[in-house]
Amino acid sequence: MGPADRGPGLSAVATPPAAGRAEAGRVVDAYLDHLAVERGLAANTLLSYRRDLRRYVAALHDQGVHRLDEVGEQHVTGFLALLRRGDGAHPPLSSTSAGRAVVAVRGLHRFAHREGLTADDPSRDVKPPTPARRLPRAITVTEVERLLAAAGGADQPALALRDVALLELLYSTGARISEAVGLDVDDLQRGTGLVRLDGKGGKQRLVPVGSYAQQAVDAYLVRGRPELAQRGRGVPALFLNARGGRLSRQSAWSVLRAAALRAGLTVEVSPHTLRHSFATHLLDGGADVRVVQELLGHASVTTTQVYTLVTVDRLREVYATAHPRARG
Repeated sequence: MGPADRGPGLSAVATPPAAGRAEAGRVVDAYLDHLAVERGLAANTLLSYRRDLRRYVAALHDQGVHRLDEVGEQHVTGFLALLRRGDGAHPPLSSTSAGRAVVAVRGLHRFAHREGLTADDPSRDVKPPTPARRLPRAITVTEVERLLAAAGGADQPALALRDVALLELLYSTGARISEAVGLDVDDLQRGTGLVRLDGKGGKQRLVPVGSYAQQAVDAYLVRGRPELAQRGRGVPALFLNARGGRLSRQSAWSVLRAAALRAGLTVEVSPHTLRHSFATHLLDGGADVRVVQELLGHASVTTTQVYTLVTVDRLREVYATAHPRARG
């Protein structure tokens, strides 16, 4: 029987132990070989899987379990609990790290079951822990104003006008950077104060553009873009680079980062910072969460509702500092 006739995923990898002798350590080695050769996982990912699975095998051995066909669902859930509480040799893991380890364990059992080494998959119904919801990072209105005032620091006036227009439009519309650099001139609904954005999944939406952003974009269209367009081949993109081509997402991110440095902002500014700030400031100003959902282009309101947690935290902060009896 040639390598191509072995079970699925086993060509060019170590042969797993025979059924009934599914020693955990040997199956782990076969599984890691499978991941390296057949799946082409990166070296760092393989190292993480190896570390997590060795810890799993050690935990099984501590319970007198040496073969994968002896493992039950209780052993897998027990390992997850061990990861979260820690032990004498290992500190407790975060939900993200524990989830990664559980994914490795589930992959191991799925591999063993598929290769006929175990009668079933005891990890099938064990779900990785849900990571703690990370709140979006937003900056204050004052910090946004400092950021926008610091835009336009480029040496060439045309690029300076472009950078101001780009950042004003990002904050005014809540657009993703990829949506902004994907804009064509025709996407501007001149005279209506609206812009057409192409969101995820090809979904389009119309978003209002504030007066400050309209003025910045108009100035760029009149005095900046024509100069940049002369250097290129007449692309329809709204935001052009120094050679007259469409501005890339990476270059737009560099514009934002440079403005943040000039503004002296001490908080971290990411490509989504202005989008997060747009949503948070709207909700702080009393906007309905479903209106913000439409403006952001979220398919589900639950995605948008994470911003309400940010505003609640802000309310608590203001209350704690302003109310005379908030603290003892």
